[in-house]
Amino acid sequence: MRSLAAALITHERITTTEARADFVREYVEKLITVAKRGLAHEDPNRAVHARRIVGSRLYNDRDLVKKIFDELAPRYQKRAGGYTRVLKLGPRKGDAAPMVIVELVDRPAR
Repeated sequence: MRSLAAALITHERITTTEARADFVREYVEKLITVAKRGLAHEDPNRAVHARRIVGSRLYNDRDLVKKIFDELAPRYQKRAGGYTRVLKLGPRKGDAAPMVIVELVDRPAR
C-alpha cells in the first residue's frame, strides 16, 4: 500500500479499487498534515523530525519527501484538511470490483 501512496504523491492522480482508495486517502492525508506541521514550526528540530517521519512512511525515498515538503505542504498550507478527492468510475470489467479515481485537490492542470 505504500507503493500506492507513492504513486499518488508522484502522479497526483491514480485509478484503483474503492477499498484501496480508502486506505490510500487516509495515509496520504496524514503525511501531508505532518509535513504542514513541519513547515509551520520555526524550530528546525521539529522540521527535521517531520521530514524523518514522512520519510520513514515512504521507504525513505528522498524525491517523494522533497515533493511533499516543497510542493504539496505549501499548496495546502491554508487548507484545514481534505487534500484528496475520490471519484467513482463503476465496476471493473474482469471481476466487477468497484473502481475509483483518487486525486489530490487543487492540482495544476496538465
